[in-house]
Amino acid sequence: MTRLATTSVGTASQPRTSATIGTQRLRSISITGGFLDGTVFDLADGLNCLIGARGTGKTSVLELVRYTLDVLPAANDSERQRIENLVKANLGDGSVELLIETRDGLTYKVIRSWQDDPVVVTADGSPTEISLRAGGVFRADIYSQNEIERIADQALSQLSLIDNFEASQIAQITAELRTLTSKLATNATTLLPLQDQIDGLNSEIAGKDAIQQKIDALGPITGQNAEAVTKGQQAKSLRQRETQAMEGLWQFLQEYDQQFADLGGQVAHRTSQWLTREMLTGPNGTTITGIRQKLLDGGAEIDELLRQARSCLSKLQDELGDAGTSLSGTHAQQEAAYQELIKHDAALRGQAAERSRLEKMKNDLLAKQRQRDAIIEKQAGLQRERTQLLQKLSELRDSRYNVRKAIAQRINTALMPDIRVTIEQSGHLGQYRAMLEQALAGARVQRGVVAQRIVERVMPADLVVLVRRGDADGLVQRANLNEEQARKVVDALKNTEALYALETVELADRPRIELKDGEGYKDSAALSTGQKCTTILPILLLDSDTPLMVDQPEDNLDNRFVCESVVKGIRKVKAARQLVFVTHNPNIPVLADAERVFVLESDGAHARKATEGDVDECRDAIVNLLEGGEQAFKRRQERYAY
Repeated sequence: MTRLATTSVGTASQPRTSATIGTQRLRSISITGGFLDGTVFDLADGLNCLIGARGTGKTSVLELVRYTLDVLPAANDSERQRIENLVKANLGDGSVELLIETRDGLTYKVIRSWQDDPVVVTADGSPTEISLRAGGVFRADIYSQNEIERIADQALSQLSLIDNFEASQIAQITAELRTLTSKLATNATTLLPLQDQIDGLNSEIAGKDAIQQKIDALGPITGQNAEAVTKGQQAKSLRQRETQAMEGLWQFLQEYDQQFADLGGQVAHRTSQWLTREMLTGPNGTTITGIRQKLLDGGAEIDELLRQARSCLSKLQDELGDAGTSLSGTHAQQEAAYQELIKHDAALRGQAAERSRLEKMKNDLLAKQRQRDAIIEKQAGLQRERTQLLQKLSELRDSRYNVRKAIAQRINTALMPDIRVTIEQSGHLGQYRAMLEQALAGARVQRGVVAQRIVERVMPADLVVLVRRGDADGLVQRANLNEEQARKVVDALKNTEALYALETVELADRPRIELKDGEGYKDSAALSTGQKCTTILPILLLDSDTPLMVDQPEDNLDNRFVCESVVKGIRKVKAARQLVFVTHNPNIPVLADAERVFVLESDGAHARKATEGDVDECRDAIVNLLEGGEQAFKRRQERYAY
């Protein structure tokens, strides 16, 4: 299935008939250069058929449309390489131009040559800001040869088929899910090191109670002036904490200032990197120069605001420095007075020195405790944010499932009892298992076996809870693992990036498309090749406002099914939906009464249109190419005694 989306910028199209208002339409395909050089296909609203001998470029036409709309399969899909090879071989240094019409009656041209990005302009050639990857205004459903069979075999392909019935809504939810997942990834990156920092500080802080016990064990200061020395000792400890506070604040202001310093000049720097001299002096130099100036002006404003912020910070640093200097002077006087108090009493000096040493150690740990508490507070805030994001993620996935469930119900209403579609929410566990296997790579367990047991019995969110609690026993009970396996799983996942990733792992909804067989139903993947096509093709032919393009839909179908089901479906839907079929079966153009037939021929080096028109106008070509010629047609008629 293919998808093209635009914004609502464009020019008004020619008036449309009441039958086509609210639908999308591919009005024409023009090819310049390559095997099909000079061919133009002006498409009708209803059924369009491309016919011709093998090797006349019929399939190439459909794949050139798919390529121009920039809706190729994923890069790792072998089907993509096949399409790209076909396009390269048949287009060469030429280009394809599509004239498309949206459901609102706006028209655009989409132009693309080999290895260039598509360009979208208005019908009169004016530039637009439209991107084919934005999603929404125009799309076409395109199926290459044998792709229908692949849909029957692959659950994820079936999911794409179902999504295409509400492509805009699904695309919007998918975009929101992508944004949420990105935010969660950033959140995880920030959260991940915090626990290690907390654990490290806790290890140091753990000695604070022992130090306090040593201080308590010293007992009260005794001797002459004991009360004054005790107060002096307490004041000395407080001075240490005050000094630590001043040093901590000074360091904070320096780090804060450095953050602003790092941001300064970034807009100008990036602008210079991206907008090269070649661009500034090229054919679009005036436009590029204007963009550059806007960026530089905006960057200058940002830099000025940053400069003002740094100026405020500098003022704070100066004020803090002055206050710190004053406080240091006061501390020096107080320390001198304290030393004067104890200098004549050796016993007091001994007690005070040990107490001062322990108090300093205690104060250092108190500073680390405050640092840890600040990190814990930050961690709690990030975790609250994460909880909210995960809740929203769950809600969006539920919304997407509900849309898919409603689509399945619509398909069932139209096609049951012959064909049945169901959706199992979060039923596809492949990505969950793959992620878990990768995370267990160094755990010294049979990761395939262990991962499979966990995936079958424990949902990702529950696994995360068990691991965070260190609950190996719970994992033994839930996942049917032994104690050693469970402990290794917990140790391998705890406080890792993989654990956060498991919270957001995609459990794709799992569709099931079935064909009625006797009293029961059979899954499409278990059907014969012909049955697979008889199951999927009727779904493709349901009502939609998007053009449908299929390469040889009759493949692997018997003529009876073509006549009774395919032709019937075409005749029913073509009044409201544009269809483009490549076919070698005469029943499709003739019995479905094609509005436009394009007859292609080739001399081996180039292909061209031999003729075009309705069925009556292309009668001779249909008889010769699809019926085997007039004599063959008559001989069959005589043999059948009709």
